[in-house]
Amino acid sequence: METRTLGRTGRDVGVVGLGAWQLGADWGSVDESDALAVLRTAVEGGVTFIDTADVYGDGRSERLVGQVLKAYDGLTVATKMGRRVEQVPENYNPANFRAWNDRSRTNLGVDTIDLVQLHCPPTPVYATDAVFDDLDAMVDAGRIAAYGVSVETCAEALTAIARPNVASVQIILNAFRLKPLDEVLPAAREAGVGIIARVPLASGLLSGKYDENTVFGADDHRTYNRHGEAFDVGETFSGIDFSTGLEAVRRLMPWLPAGATMAQFALRWILDQPGVSVVIPGARNPEQVAGNIAAATLAPLTEDQLTAVREIYDELIRPQIHDRW
Repeated sequence: METRTLGRTGRDVGVVGLGAWQLGADWGSVDESDALAVLRTAVEGGVTFIDTADVYGDGRSERLVGQVLKAYDGLTVATKMGRRVEQVPENYNPANFRAWNDRSRTNLGVDTIDLVQLHCPPTPVYATDAVFDDLDAMVDAGRIAAYGVSVETCAEALTAIARPNVASVQIILNAFRLKPLDEVLPAAREAGVGIIARVPLASGLLSGKYDENTVFGADDHRTYNRHGEAFDVGETFSGIDFSTGLEAVRRLMPWLPAGATMAQFALRWILDQPGVSVVIPGARNPEQVAGNIAAATLAPLTEDQLTAVREIYDELIRPQIHDRW
């Protein structure tokens, strides 16, 4: 698999990674044997970057990733911290950081975590020097090798990129979320900050497998968070309404390369954006993992294909969401 340098971490990672949210919670149940099969298939297929968080299944995702870390060399694991408490800036303090970090290191079975990201913190946190001074201190202490941020908005991303020791920014980037192309990706390239593209398939919409009759489980955020009832609505279907997403996918279908799936087309589109370090699709079974990995072998999309994505976005998606995040 093609590798790229993950920003200021200095680590080279495969361009298709694995997002491990679904192995913890919020996507319906995934039993342990299936979760471990997903992780092993990913690593054996060339994935070297795995993204998790301390709140995914209250640590379950981290613990499963930790099992795989013991069995394979050469992996880079990123986790996140900050969503275990009420989301007010004062909770982003040294005592909490160390408690969360201790828990994650235990879950992952490591002394030093490769990359720790603030998990979509309140916007004032990005402008708080003391927060980043403390993250620097955690690097100096050997608790973490590097730190980054996972953001909701492009404005938050730009503030983080300006910080001298932020190694990476994780942001929603997909064929339904084009705003990061305007300023965020160019700024990250200039600063040498890595870009981790999350929600790459718009919560599965860009898999091309859903229609108006699709029903998700009660414990799936695609059921209970469609209007932002539990967390930022942008994390569910990228913030667009389900029917609009279905129509956009139908219009994209004719542009798929021969033999490629909709999901592979969507992942290849992300990889073709200058400045992207790694994309982190999730997967619930080994077949989905293999399909995602195969996106890295597709030829870059043509100008006509890229133009089609932009035109469909401009007509259907931009009016709904472009100014929100």
